[in-house]
Amino acid sequence: MLEKGPPNSSEGQQGWFSARNGSGSSLDLESVAQPLALNPWDVVLCISGTIISCENAIVVVVIFYTPAFHAPMFLLIGSLATADLLAGLGLILHFAFVYFIPSEAVSLLTVGLLVTSFTASVSSLLTITIDRYLSLYNALTYYSERTVTRTYIMLILAWGASICYGLLPVMGWNCLGEPSACSIVKPLTKKHLILLCASFLAVFAAMLQLYVQICRIVCRHAQQIAVQRHLLASSHYVTTRKGIATLAVILGTFACCWLPLAVYGLLGDCSSPALYTYATLLPATYNSLLNPVIYAFRNQEIQKVLWAVCCGCFSSPPPFRSRSPSDV
Repeated sequence: MLEKGPPNSSEGQQGWFSARNGSGSSLDLESVAQPLALNPWDVVLCISGTIISCENAIVVVVIFYTPAFHAPMFLLIGSLATADLLAGLGLILHFAFVYFIPSEAVSLLTVGLLVTSFTASVSSLLTITIDRYLSLYNALTYYSERTVTRTYIMLILAWGASICYGLLPVMGWNCLGEPSACSIVKPLTKKHLILLCASFLAVFAAMLQLYVQICRIVCRHAQQIAVQRHLLASSHYVTTRKGIATLAVILGTFACCWLPLAVYGLLGDCSSPALYTYATLLPATYNSLLNPVIYAFRNQEIQKVLWAVCCGCFSSPPPFRSRSPSDV
């Protein structure tokens, strides 16, 4: 059973991430039997989960119900939106079960859902990056059956690994029976969190390397086009700068959202202040909030469908032109 800290102490606040032994030292995803004082951090996470769910539900519905969006690149965006949608629902469900229907078993299930969904979200970002790189590196053979097969293989591997990560705490790899083995996020063990954080850092390193290669290809293509069309050097500079700025936004957003939690998860332990974990976990959830804006709502074809729905004139499919993933 978790002990409460001093009544007026901010460290004594309980919620998902409840202090153990009154120390307020780490986050606790385990629910407790007694009513808990509402923690403002948990409320913010629940609100974030609601916004995330609404945003990504729109993307999933648009892609699912628009036949023209069943191309490989849109399947990858749909995978990302599905993962983020599950992450948002997981944040809401965990809040509800901890504060209104306390149950240790159900809490483990929701923790597994959160681990699975966030891992699938990060994995989907990697698959999108790989697809973008291959669409530029193998531009002549990109629109082939091989691309479709490769897309399904990447999705199966990404979701398979994510589900395995999420099942670990449910299948027994948790610290409920051994509090000293807990990480900054209970009931995940320190070893489990290190595995997750190391995986996130590996994905970031792979994305960084791929985007560097993408940047080189984009710059080379822009220069070749400028020479062939006898364009001015300033035109080549503007095109290149725009492409680099887009890649910087994509990679910078991922780094700002996930690196704080990944690094702190490696360095922190069960004696670390809960405030630090909340402060690094919240930006990680914001990545799921920003993904629809970066990868879906910026796409011109998805914009056409959304405008058609908003205007009430979705009587016929909007004109569709296949676009390269580098345009997304």
